[in-house]
Amino acid sequence: MKTDVSVTEIARCARSVMPAIMNAGDTQKNALLRSMAAALRNNTQRIQKENTKDLENGKKRGLSDAMLDRLALTDNRIENMAAALEEIALMNDPIGEIEHAWRRPNGIEIAQMRVPIGVVGCIYESRPNVTSDIAGLCIKSGNVCILRGGSEAIYSNTVIVDVLHSACTEHDFPEEIISFIAITDRQAVYDMLKLDAFIDIIIPRGGHGLIKTVTESSTIPVVKHDKGVCSIYIHYDAEPHMAEALVINAKCQRPGVCNAIENVLIHKDYPEAVSLFKALQTAGVELRGDSAAQQKYPMKAAVDEDWTMEYLDLIIAVKTVNSLQEAIQFTNTYGSHHSDAICTQNYAAARQYLKEVDSAAVYVNASTRFTDGGEFGLGAEVGISTQKLHCRGPMGIKDLTCLKYTIYGNGQIRT
Repeated sequence: MKTDVSVTEIARCARSVMPAIMNAGDTQKNALLRSMAAALRNNTQRIQKENTKDLENGKKRGLSDAMLDRLALTDNRIENMAAALEEIALMNDPIGEIEHAWRRPNGIEIAQMRVPIGVVGCIYESRPNVTSDIAGLCIKSGNVCILRGGSEAIYSNTVIVDVLHSACTEHDFPEEIISFIAITDRQAVYDMLKLDAFIDIIIPRGGHGLIKTVTESSTIPVVKHDKGVCSIYIHYDAEPHMAEALVINAKCQRPGVCNAIENVLIHKDYPEAVSLFKALQTAGVELRGDSAAQQKYPMKAAVDEDWTMEYLDLIIAVKTVNSLQEAIQFTNTYGSHHSDAICTQNYAAARQYLKEVDSAAVYVNASTRFTDGGEFGLGAEVGISTQKLHCRGPMGIKDLTCLKYTIYGNGQIRT
């Protein structure tokens, strides 16, 4: 892999190899994906050796435990990366699908066919498993990808791409269908965002600062994958054991990810609030609550910034609400429109919450931790879109395609 090539040249080369993957059949793409999975498994030790360098550098730089957790490539995570590629290979190929078709009175037949977007640029932080996920989804959907990971994962990402390239070579695909920007200087990101002549869409994954930089600087259309300020609302009739299990799972199972909750909203008449607070504290979670919550249980006072904070850590903000409507309003005002949940036995309350909470994924009696491409049956995901155009929520294979009109005629002319 060349590391001394300019960002412009990387993008130009990526654009030039588009036909190789856009015109590949499903059998060819699936064989490549399975070889990529095998290559990851066969190079586990090599990948982990490079990942150790990133982890050691991360500790020296003072990265948080949550960030280091995102960065680490355990045996299980590498196996999951490989399994995700195999799962993508098993999924239906969307390319060439006809979404709608109709005949006009003049005999012209019009249809909408699903086609690749083209060149997909992805800018992301921390999690090196994203590298293989995006590469696999782009291959299945007939797209070329240009990847730019964070400097904190440079060794991990570089070796993963090199391993994936070996599979490309084995199947006579150009390496550039998985292009990688191995330049850690932040200027590379700004350069990439101006290359609308070569890149069709930009997908940023990371913290609020990265998303803001990308959306403000890009001349290329951006699909935002913003921060995850997620919440669970505990209605007054919530079943206590279920409420506790959902909150503990959504906060503690993996606190450093975007679908972990940062706020828990509790109805003022919920009778088991103290038990819930105790369970969170026992699980090692720091509580920051409003005055009503503090009167029920000792905890640190929450400030306004806590309601919009993506902690990515074992910290949770506790808000007491007087009604379902107040919970919905709070969620829509302070959340990031990512994933939010209600715990209730009341059907009408559940339906109102589903209808009125303006988030990409809205749950009833389930943990927000399920907002994930794999958990939704999408194979893997490019990310979780928190905007409304052209996709929302976990972004899978179909979301990396677009529609074009195909028109069949028999000599018709317009008069």
